[in-house]
Parts: sequence; structure tokens; C-alpha cells
Amino acid sequence: MTRTTSAVARALERIDRLDPALGAFIELWPDEALAREREAVARRLPLGGLPFAVKGPSGIRSFAARRLLAAGGSPVGATSVPGPGAHWQTWGLGPHGRTVNPWRADRTPGGSSAGSAVAVAAGMAELATGGDGAGSVRIPAAWCGVFGLKTTNGLLPSPDRSGLASAGVLARSADAAEPYLRHMLDGYEPVTAPALPLPAVYSEDLGYAEVDPEVAAVVRAAVDRLVAAGTVRLLGREAALLDPVGAWTAIRGGAPDDPGAVRVRRENDERLDALLAGGALLLTPATPNRPHGHEGPGALYSTALTWVFNLSGHPAASLPAGFTGDGCPVGLQVAAARGADVRLLAAARAVEGALPAAPSPPPAPNR
Repeated sequence: MTRTTSAVARALERIDRLDPALGAFIELWPDEALAREREAVARRLPLGGLPFAVKGPSGIRSFAARRLLAAGGSPVGATSVPGPGAHWQTWGLGPHGRTVNPWRADRTPGGSSAGSAVAVAAGMAELATGGDGAGSVRIPAAWCGVFGLKTTNGLLPSPDRSGLASAGVLARSADAAEPYLRHMLDGYEPVTAPALPLPAVYSEDLGYAEVDPEVAAVVRAAVDRLVAAGTVRLLGREAALLDPVGAWTAIRGGAPDDPGAVRVRRENDERLDALLAGGALLLTPATPNRPHGHEGPGALYSTALTWVFNLSGHPAASLPAGFTGDGCPVGLQVAAARGADVRLLAAARAVEGALPAAPSPPPAPNR
């Protein structure tokens, strides 16, 4: 049995063995996935039957899923998303109960692309689709110790009428996410290694967020390592943005012309354009907090550092940066200019190359 023909079988075996404890999937399609893999191999399609997961019950109908299917991907199942009344509680619910963080079952994996992040982290899919309206790809990526990319708003079709949400992908690494972007974009140019060091601005809090000191220390240590390795050159620019909570809430609520929202959006757009001028990257923690318990984060906004880029439209990714002392993954967020998604992916690959390889989670505990 070749590696290509066995990839789906291996993924299904891991799902059967691990998912009762993790709760990442709400639907499985084993027979169809194996059949699609055989067809992809026989037709020599570029993805060769690559096993992937889709976000939520409607994920198989998304633009991203259709593109991956056409390229020879094999969807193994649909992943969990928040259930009724789960807004600030556990962010994934499926037939096995709540979706748990693969690193600590007493913590949430983040959301709303909860099951997608868990499936990738546990090796149950090689990549998974996601959608990001406030951090719904980057937060679970950060908390599950995987790579997550939010594409430039409007770059790919999205059913979200507010314009805040954009398509995204979760994978074990930026390199593993490359096939997604390659098959999403018409006229895609291969990712090439960027010139180093990468010009970048580092901000712990974007000028307004309250960040867990240990989370901030983990991300700062990763940034310092990037500077020492010659991967990043920090610029003397200060990120002093306006807190986007009111603007995001107004727009999501159907009031895009709210004067306060218009002012915050315009001001932050101008400041971000200045920060990212000349091809600079913006580096921040992906979340201000570590994974919280399934009861919810209390008064904290886990989205504090992510939703500003949903308002502005910039592409942004979360990369594994390390762990807190209690064993919780921490994400490094990297943002780039609008439309620079391919360049952001190339930068993320360079950053990954200078940081320690992200480990795999421990064996899933029994429920």
C-alpha cells in the first residue's frame, strides 16, 4: 500500500481511536473519503487524496471545500462548532459531548473553528477549513498549537454579509497549509523564501489590550529568538491602535455606518497602513489569555488581539510560539498588508524555521 492510498485510512484510524475523547468531529464520511482517495490517485490529481476536514455541518458546501475536492482532496468529516448557548462556554459540541483541548482536556480548544483545530493538532486530518470573523481560526490555532491563517477579507468568497469574516485554514505548519492557498487562488505563484531579515513591528498589546504576563513573555521570547536568528529585524514603530470592540460589535449588529465604528475603523486603518509600510509585518500574541476552562473566560475577550484585523481586512496568521508553565500552547500572531497572503505564508515558513518545532499533543485521555 502506497503512502498516498494509505493517508485517508491512517486518518480514519486516528479518528476512530482518538475522537471519542476529543470530540472534534460531528460527522464522518469514511467510505466516501476512501473512494475519493482512490479516484484522486487514479486520476493523478494534485492533492492525491489528501485527507482534510471541513468546519461545521455546512463546510462541505464552502468554496474552499469545493476547490480542495476538485484538486483531489478527500474530506473525512465535518468538525464541531459552538452549540446553542455556547457563546462564551465550550466552543465545540458533537456526538461525544464537548470538544476538548488536546493539550489539556479541562480547557477549551477555542472557537469557533474548534473541531478543525483539534483534528489537525491530533493528526486526524492534514488540514482543515475554517472561517474567521473575529479570530475563529487564529484563536483555536493558538490554543491547540497549530498554524492558522485568516485570509484577506474579500479574497475568497464568504457567506458573511457583514464583511468581517473571511475563509481560513488550519494545518500543522505554514508549509502544510501551502496546498490550501495554492488551490484557492487563481494565478497562484509558488511560495518562495523571502529575503531575511524580515522587517517587523512587535506589539504586546496593540495599545489597548490587557495581556496575561506569561502569555506575553512566551511570545516575546519567540520574537527575541527570531531577532537573534536573523529572521526578523524589529522596526522602531509603535502600535497604538484604538480598541475595536465597539466598532466590531456595531458592524456585526448591522450598523456599519455607526459614527463611532466609522471613526475607529478609519483611524485604525491609517495606523495599520503606517505600521505595515514597506512590507513590514506586525507581530503580536494571538490571544491575550491562555486557553480557559469550559465554563468560559469570564470578562475577558479572547478576541482582543484578533478582531482588529477582521475590521481592517488584513491577512493574519497564528504560529506556535511555546507553552505557559501549566502546559497551555501560546500563539504568535503575524499580520501583513492586505492582499499579501502568499507573502505572509512565506514569512510564516521562515519564522517557523527559526523557532523550535511544534510538538504533538499527548495521547488523548478517556472521557
